Amino acid sequence: MSLTHRRGRSAFAVSSIATASVVAAMAAVPLSLVFPGAATAAGSGTQGYIVQIAAAPLASYAGGTKGLAATKPQAGKKVDTTGPAARAYEAHLKTAREDAMRSAGVTPSRATKTYDVAFSGFTASLTADEAARLEKTPGVLNVWKDEMRTADTVSTPTFLGLEGATGVWQQKFGGSDHAGEGMIIGVIDSGIWPESASFAPLSEPRPDAATIASKWKGTCQAGVAANAAPVTCNNKLIGARYYDTGATVLPFEFRSPRDYDGHGSHTASTAGGNHGVPASINGAPVGEISGMAPQARIAAYKALWTTTTGTASGSTSNLVAAIDDAVADGVDVINYSISGSSTYVVTPDELAFLGAADAGVFVATSAGNSGDTVGASSVAHNSPWTMTVAASTHDRGVSKTLTLGNGATYQGLGVGAGVGPAPLVVSSAVGLAGANATEVTLCYPGTLDPAKVTGKIVVCDRGVIDRVAKSAAVKQAGGVGMVLANTSSAQSLNADFHSVPSIHVNSTTGAATKAYVASAGASATATISAVDPSPMRAPEMAGFSSYGPAIAGGGDLLKPDITAPGVDVIAAVSPAGDSGGNSFNALSGTSMSSPHIAGIAALVMQAHPTWSPMWVKSALMTTATTLDNQGKPIQRSGTDATPLDYGSGHVRPAEAFNPGVVFDSDVNDWIAYGCSIGQIQLITQAGYCDTLPAMDPSDLNYPSIAVGQLAGQQTVTRTLTNVESRASQYDLSVDAPAGFTASVSPSKVTIPPGQSRSFTVTLTRTTAPFGTWAFGSLTASGNRGQTAQSPIAVKPVAAAAPAEVTIPQSGGSLTVTPGFSGTLSTSVKGLAAGDVQTVPTTKPVDTTATVVIPAGTTVARFATYDADYPAGTDVDITVRRGATVVGTSAGGTAEESVTLTNPVAATYTVTIDYFDGAPATLPVKLVSYAVPSSAAGNLTVNPASQAVTGGQPATFQLVTSGLTAGTRYLGRVDFSDGTSDVARTLVAVSP
Repeated sequence: MSLTHRRGRSAFAVSSIATASVVAAMAAVPLSLVFPGAATAAGSGTQGYIVQIAAAPLASYAGGTKGLAATKPQAGKKVDTTGPAARAYEAHLKTAREDAMRSAGVTPSRATKTYDVAFSGFTASLTADEAARLEKTPGVLNVWKDEMRTADTVSTPTFLGLEGATGVWQQKFGGSDHAGEGMIIGVIDSGIWPESASFAPLSEPRPDAATIASKWKGTCQAGVAANAAPVTCNNKLIGARYYDTGATVLPFEFRSPRDYDGHGSHTASTAGGNHGVPASINGAPVGEISGMAPQARIAAYKALWTTTTGTASGSTSNLVAAIDDAVADGVDVINYSISGSSTYVVTPDELAFLGAADAGVFVATSAGNSGDTVGASSVAHNSPWTMTVAASTHDRGVSKTLTLGNGATYQGLGVGAGVGPAPLVVSSAVGLAGANATEVTLCYPGTLDPAKVTGKIVVCDRGVIDRVAKSAAVKQAGGVGMVLANTSSAQSLNADFHSVPSIHVNSTTGAATKAYVASAGASATATISAVDPSPMRAPEMAGFSSYGPAIAGGGDLLKPDITAPGVDVIAAVSPAGDSGGNSFNALSGTSMSSPHIAGIAALVMQAHPTWSPMWVKSALMTTATTLDNQGKPIQRSGTDATPLDYGSGHVRPAEAFNPGVVFDSDVNDWIAYGCSIGQIQLITQAGYCDTLPAMDPSDLNYPSIAVGQLAGQQTVTRTLTNVESRASQYDLSVDAPAGFTASVSPSKVTIPPGQSRSFTVTLTRTTAPFGTWAFGSLTASGNRGQTAQSPIAVKPVAAAAPAEVTIPQSGGSLTVTPGFSGTLSTSVKGLAAGDVQTVPTTKPVDTTATVVIPAGTTVARFATYDADYPAGTDVDITVRRGATVVGTSAGGTAEESVTLTNPVAATYTVTIDYFDGAPATLPVKLVSYAVPSSAAGNLTVNPASQAVTGGQPATFQLVTSGLTAGTRYLGRVDFSDGTSDVARTLVAVSP
């Protein structure tokens, strides 16, 4: 395993999106951060960089600069981008940008984009040297290499309780013809197909015309290029922009807001498409569709462009520009069905969303489609200021039955007619001569032999190409039906619109079907039934939906937040792309679930115009359900799903309008949380977070509770705010996770209207197995029937110990919190003295050195240290074993390290990049360590073992002896419960 240290060059600092006092505190220090994808070598070639300046953006500037009035909007108001205060502050930002560029020797005219509203900064094409100079320029917070992001309803309104006489639309707004009025939903995606009936003009006069006019500041860009296919807006599609700076626009794409891919039209129509739109697919009517907020206005921001692989992707710089514009334009809600980081909350788009949320804009994001990693978190968008949405099924009847010639029957999903009985073959046996065997198994178009397929049903494996492309290949070869077989139990089932009658089955059924064909040979037959339209059990978690918790928080924040329909969602698409000329299609993904939440959030904001995005988020989460439409636990792959799958549960729109209480947080809380998980430190100078109140990340006032490492016992704090107009009393109770006891104090709270009350929840492990997540819930029950429920997810550990401590040669100490009561013992590996090689380097040429790591090494480290060089020196290192990169450290200073646990004995090559510094040549001191598997006698632990009580910290003294002055050392202390190791801590000894 390798640990890669990356900080320094390429980043966004959260400070400029925070309050003015926070900005003032941070703007005086140089800030930097680098993530994978940042430049690692100087040179004359240019590439896109995003640069963030120290001044707060318009939407977050709360005053504090002499002569400049605050521009942050008041609660319930939109940011003013046109008034005198805004113009004056924008001029200030322009001056700050240009001064920084000139100071770094970069002409201001080279800025290709500027950002003022959701965050402040610019994008420019720079050399690595120019980026490095900018990073060190006063007034610049961070420099980030531009990166790419990719795109991640017939029955859903009824399934969600929106439609009908007793539904939300009728009960809350007087019908679908008023649901969403006054709301503007911004959709950042692949554009929009304006001629779709889902975006047709609304009837006039509009009762919300004055409301919309008061806050909408956007525009409708038609597109100017020859291949623009100009876009015209109306009173439904009120705005459209596109972002093509630096984008690869393929010849068939539209250089305008017009959607080619179809993804953007689908998400926009799901969130806020018109009501009662007749839809058909492949010429067959499929019913009427509607967006969640059908009277809402839509603003489309095209920042994703179709690629040669058929996906839609866009640069971070363009996406941030879209976020910035959406906030400035006056949207109430942003939907972002686009990929994001699963490890950082300080990426450009996440920080732009922090600014958006601080300005009162609700942000819905997709959780990601990496659900095949169940058991290992993969959820994207880990930030507490966005709502991260998982995907699950809805109840549209799509059940089909597969009957084999031996009488065996299996259930699957599909739509339309049936077929059979007909001969049944497996694709791998009916390929054309010379065709690629893998492609034949996957039923690639043009790989099946018509002589072997005509008149038959073909079993095709799922994978690689579109599912519907497989049935098209079967039809092309003369086949009459298809059995689409999953190859993994983690994969979902989908009811796609295929070219021949088809059924989608799970991997177990697929294997059984193939086994039958193998035994029956040429006599094998099958029958696929027509679809059974009866409502199905739902929701069930989609197999592709990414799994939690939030990696960025070390498991101390539960993500995803909620689940919504994301499987076989029928909505508008672009007829120009891969839809086969259809204007509607059924798509699946967390991209489809996120706009459901965006539209529902718009409805809640319409009913409660003064509520903040966090109030809306809390209301949606605390009223969600963990049961399906049969009153049984929501399933995932045949077992009960957990909060790691669905967060708080499946959205229940009707209940969200009256939650009684909410869990609130604001930008100051988010920054404190970022400090508590060690991420704000990545973008600030050492010590900045020490100036803020300390907090445990599990104490963020979030509508769920998560503890990623619970050692024995932990107490978390929460605060409830009464959003009703009269006082209420709440009983607080906890359904403890299995193997835990729980208590809440106080157990009753009386909360006046608009006021808040805090309480604590104490969780104590009893018998829960270590290293396994356990789940419970917190319930606040009001005296008038109000109920707010929060999921609890905790992972008990045998001991919580620091990953590393640094001590002087005179010794030190470390503190461990055990998760059990008994004896905690220690053993020592090392200390190993650092071996120093002095390697002459010259900018910008990389230099290499070799290091031999012997057999039996427990820990290997390759490092350089700031203290060995003049201020401003930047050195990066990459470590390889043979041709394989095993670790990289590319920070903004000379403090770099790559650490390997249980490394392979070998000669390692270390590439040293002298990235920046005053002298042209630099003797780099490369320090390497090979920590042995036993004690070296120069470090002892006192006491070597001690009696401990679960949840009570235990301190051990680290005693050194026989060390050589001026030498660095590295070792490790392992902790054991007497049976096995329960924790380990690296010990670095400074010279």
